[in-house]
Amino acid sequence: MLYLKNVSLAYGEQLIFDNITLSISEGERIGLVGRNGTGKSTLLKAIAKLMPIDSGTITVMGNKRIAYMPQELVTQSTKNIFDETFSSFERITQLIERCTQLEARMEQSANTDLFDAYATAQKELGDLEPERARAETERILIGLGFAKEKFNQPVTTLSVGWKMRIILAKLLLKKADFYLFDEPTNHLDLTAKEWFLTFLKKASFGFLIVCHERYFLDELCDHIFELEQGKGTMYTGNYDTYLVQKEAALERLQAAYSQQQKDLKKKEQTIERFRAKSSKATMAQSMQKAVDKIERIVLPPSPKDVHFSFPPVQRASRIVLSINHVAQQFNGREIFKNVSCEIEREWKVALVAANGVGKTTLFNLIIGKLPLQKGSITFGNNVTAAIFTQDQDEVLDKNVSILDNVIKQCPTESEQRIRTLLGSFLFSGDDVKKAVKVLSGGEKNRVGMVCVLLQKSNLMLLDEPTNHLDIPSKEVLLKALSAYQGTLIFVSHDRDFVNALATHIIELTPDGAHLYEGNYEAFQRHKAYLAQTMAAHDKPKAASQHKVTPQEQPPDQQEQRELRKALHKLEYTIATLETEIKKVEESFAALTYGTAAFVAAEEKLSATRRLYEEKLAAWEALQERLNKK
Repeated sequence: MLYLKNVSLAYGEQLIFDNITLSISEGERIGLVGRNGTGKSTLLKAIAKLMPIDSGTITVMGNKRIAYMPQELVTQSTKNIFDETFSSFERITQLIERCTQLEARMEQSANTDLFDAYATAQKELGDLEPERARAETERILIGLGFAKEKFNQPVTTLSVGWKMRIILAKLLLKKADFYLFDEPTNHLDLTAKEWFLTFLKKASFGFLIVCHERYFLDELCDHIFELEQGKGTMYTGNYDTYLVQKEAALERLQAAYSQQQKDLKKKEQTIERFRAKSSKATMAQSMQKAVDKIERIVLPPSPKDVHFSFPPVQRASRIVLSINHVAQQFNGREIFKNVSCEIEREWKVALVAANGVGKTTLFNLIIGKLPLQKGSITFGNNVTAAIFTQDQDEVLDKNVSILDNVIKQCPTESEQRIRTLLGSFLFSGDDVKKAVKVLSGGEKNRVGMVCVLLQKSNLMLLDEPTNHLDIPSKEVLLKALSAYQGTLIFVSHDRDFVNALATHIIELTPDGAHLYEGNYEAFQRHKAYLAQTMAAHDKPKAASQHKVTPQEQPPDQQEQRELRKALHKLEYTIATLETEIKKVEESFAALTYGTAAFVAAEEKLSATRRLYEEKLAAWEALQERLNKK
């Protein structure tokens, strides 16, 4: 369907593509990977015919429609959210506009031609099913996080991130045969990403996607195309499979390189001996020409490893942060209320919420960027905080160098230690002398993170630390933060990052905050189990007539908090027991009836089921008690 043959491109002396050949069949789902600067975005633009190439051909077979989504493209539309998105159905919108014009003209004149034209337009419009198109537009917008009541909001009032969501929605509605996605998840929160992932899984079209989230590449892609040193290599399988294949290929290349170096050394030694004899000088010259023609194997640069250790942090009190009955409004609209939770020492806590609930608002309240309207936020004893904000332009001095920025923010650190950490975050040699104003968004984020990591704090507050970072840079950051012995509170829309780093999840809802123990996958299991259990217990029960005892009185606020904590611990235990029961049940397929192993499995299953019933009964009792509030 799509064929690239011997595509080459250079910027001056810098070679971007060196005779790249790529064949893509209809329906293939390919992840485009490579280090920053290898030309991923450039390749997508070239395929989309938005950038010329120096040589080679790019051919789309069979008049297939190719749709392209760039990293950044801000719409200047004056329409509202729904109308701008619906404009993807170009023919429908043209016919609606034509019918409106004809209706106005028919009011002024009873011309038969106008009525005929109107009837023809209405017939074509009906065939295109505009109501179905409207329903589809609504579904896509809601999936990407737009509230239905905001559909009439002007596009001009939206942030860049929300405008990019409209562009993504319009692109998906075009129903192209093949899509070119350049980091489409950059402006999506976790909820919208989950919807987008599900949408792409079910889609019939193929795509070539640049994405810095391993989870997406693993879940979606059946091939990985890697750009490295101007060359392109196709791997079969998802991202994890690609890493295994690449490691094996690298080992083979290193073996071939070593063998070639040995052979070359032997040949050079022979040539030197022949040169020393006048009778064999001609032969030596001939052999040298042959050696010069040998194509040398070039090893790719080795990825930089991180050698960074945090200095010991001052021990903080057990409760690092207490949030009590915090509520916040904006323009008279309540964002959230009754937010209460405690964060303990050495926890790594991810703050998650559905779109529009206000996790960034809560984060800004915690760091003091916004004034509290109601409630209290209290830091524990001996707590020292370091803060990373989304917009590093507010923090860094754009007119001075990278190195000077870090020295200014971390004056007690030695320049050698600063340079070492900057090197770990891919700023080496003279790179540290670059002015901040010439850096990309991802580079600024890396500088800001170095400043935070070097501060001797025992609490880090991080707002979207992975924004604009590629996969290797995220892995560097993850490795550093995983080694941190203090407390972390962070907001991130990167599922892999949250899952690998978080020990606890705080879910912010309009009515409060709920604490879950475990990573993001555990949180999702808890939520799914809770939804199933609540659905089972939502069936009407006959009201019992009895006198209310003191134990049945509604709990007070302090008791509510303790009940919720106990409830969430039980939910985690119940989910774990369910998983254990399933594992034991599945193990019987490999066991022989009557054997010692079979009997042991039966006993374990019975004991686990009894414990499960006990915990479930305890959960029901707690839930009933909490419902009396």
